[in-house]
Amino acid sequence: MPRTDVYGLGQCALDFLGIIHNYPSPDSKCEFTNLVVQGGGPIATALVALTRWGLSCAFSGLLGDDEYGRKILKSLQAENVDTSRVIIREECDSQVAFAMAEPGTGQRTIFWRRPTGMDLAPEEIDRDLIQTTGIFHTDGIFPEASLAACQIAKANAVPVSVDAGSMRPGMLEIARHADYFLASETFARDFAPGADPEDVCHRLAGFGPGVVCVTQGDQGYVALYQNKIIKNPAYPVKTVDTTGCGDLFHAGFIYGITQKWDIEMCFDFGAWAAAMVSRYLGGRKGIPTIKECQEFKKARGNSIISNE
Repeated sequence: MPRTDVYGLGQCALDFLGIIHNYPSPDSKCEFTNLVVQGGGPIATALVALTRWGLSCAFSGLLGDDEYGRKILKSLQAENVDTSRVIIREECDSQVAFAMAEPGTGQRTIFWRRPTGMDLAPEEIDRDLIQTTGIFHTDGIFPEASLAACQIAKANAVPVSVDAGSMRPGMLEIARHADYFLASETFARDFAPGADPEDVCHRLAGFGPGVVCVTQGDQGYVALYQNKIIKNPAYPVKTVDTTGCGDLFHAGFIYGITQKWDIEMCFDFGAWAAAMVSRYLGGRKGIPTIKECQEFKKARGNSIISNE
């Protein structure tokens, strides 16, 4: 069986995105512009970025047998992501999201519907592939399947990366099997209300991950590795839409891990990739090209230069 660099299990979606000047008040009308329809989902989008950067990626997710699902599948296949392990539930609906971005504010509002089919079950994941992949990446959206996959990976010395975007059931148990646990500020607030990001990192590290991080949007990120706190601000760019920023942060970090970069360089690359994608509407149009990535790496070397 050919080795797959990254095996991802989690969300895939079809995103409808537009731009508004201000979020509307209740019972009012609001005109939007720049309608974009694009594939989305934290794990799916991270894998799209990684395949564009030259890695081989396989995806396990859930679709319905609807038009949205067919578009999602086609978008992944067009990016050379292996979709042979995607499960399609008959007479069910796929995940779809509507996002409205407010340029200049860094804010966007998302309305989303999860897939209506039964969650992926542990027996529906590819155990053989998990045992041989370079790194396993999940968002925990399917708690039982994600935990089972993490356990298999851990038992076979396969690194586990977790995109902790939300505090879902089972996430802390998944953290016990993670090597890299990167959390959003939303997750951090739900996990430890009132705690600062450094404290959150130390608390999360207590579950076992060797590397933990809290992303803070335009404030950058705080991470903990080998009992050392790493802090950097976000890269300054003209932000159009923050959809996909977290997905690209994870993709950049994972790419660095596969290239055996030092941890600080992995985080720096993730932060840069997140900034690059925010310049465009949607989570995929602004994914930096492999040439841009190489130029970034050449400029940075293997050391960290302040983003400020």
